[in-house]
Amino acid sequence: MLKRRVRTGRVSNARRSALTLAFCSGFLGLAVPSHAQLTLGPLSVGAGLRTEFISTTPAAGNTANQFLLDDVRLYVSGPVTKNISFMFNTDYDGATNHVGVLDAVAKIDIAPELHIWAGRFLPPSDRANLYGPFYANQWGVYTDGVQDGYPFIFQGRDNGVLYWGQFTKKVKVSLGAFDGRSATGAPEVLGAARVQVDLWDAEDGYYLNGTYYGDKNLLSIGGATQYQGGHTASTIDFLMERKIPKGGAFTIESEYSNYNRLGGYDARYAKSQGAYGLASYLFGKKVGIGQFQVLGKYAKAEFTHGKTANYSQKTTEVNFNYVIKQFNARVMSFYRDVRFNAIRTNFWQAGVGLQVQI
Repeated sequence: MLKRRVRTGRVSNARRSALTLAFCSGFLGLAVPSHAQLTLGPLSVGAGLRTEFISTTPAAGNTANQFLLDDVRLYVSGPVTKNISFMFNTDYDGATNHVGVLDAVAKIDIAPELHIWAGRFLPPSDRANLYGPFYANQWGVYTDGVQDGYPFIFQGRDNGVLYWGQFTKKVKVSLGAFDGRSATGAPEVLGAARVQVDLWDAEDGYYLNGTYYGDKNLLSIGGATQYQGGHTASTIDFLMERKIPKGGAFTIESEYSNYNRLGGYDARYAKSQGAYGLASYLFGKKVGIGQFQVLGKYAKAEFTHGKTANYSQKTTEVNFNYVIKQFNARVMSFYRDVRFNAIRTNFWQAGVGLQVQI
């Protein structure tokens, strides 16, 4: 089973419906709207949590059920001078049961067109890496063989220096140099670049979202590439979101990826490429304290130039979500079906996830 930053788990056919309903009810009771980030003098302090009940049924073998603590994050940021600030975030990774440095960044922000960052952070890459699991539209990010196959040290991050700038609020450019040895084991510096064009509303800032839950009308196209020692990883991503009456939203997201001896999901294969399409609909009418959302995604990835036979992966995911306070409080039920034409074993998953942030 492919794994990348999001852990997998497993449930029983006979009890699935009852369990899912029970956990949905329990999570809804816990998921109250979060407060704003705390301010301690010049510092802003916050935290985030993602936890889930998940069940995995392989084509051959027994069903497994798990309660997982996927991520716990602490966020700290603050100003040093008018134009200099810092950001320090940590992450508990449920797959390893360790806490690591997520972001540790010195930021020099002179003008919208001129920002210099140094330290550890997300390099220029695809939208999926720049929004991460806490700001994705779907629950099961990084499981399809397509999204964010770029090399990294920890949770998509690398150590390095970056220039980025935003021009006329519609064009965003970023270019950086990063530590290749830590991310890939090769000694050469890893170069990274991204260009993004927003044709409707602008997206401020360097990090991005997978949805804006109806806060923006967005039509965005981005392209990114990373290079090290003649090897490349490249992606093209697209996001369209339109507001609908009463606070709802319709969203379409897609991406094409080509990992050519750099990055990828399966280290046994030198090359992989693939694409996905995602669509979601956030109902405008509130039900209780939140809004319902439906989401569907289909992805296909092909793995080639390996020591064993080539193979392909097809991933279908469906979410039924209850959005209470956007990314600060949401409950997400999901079904994921993963099929391979060779090498690996097919499986499907179902579960419920809870995310809260302050």
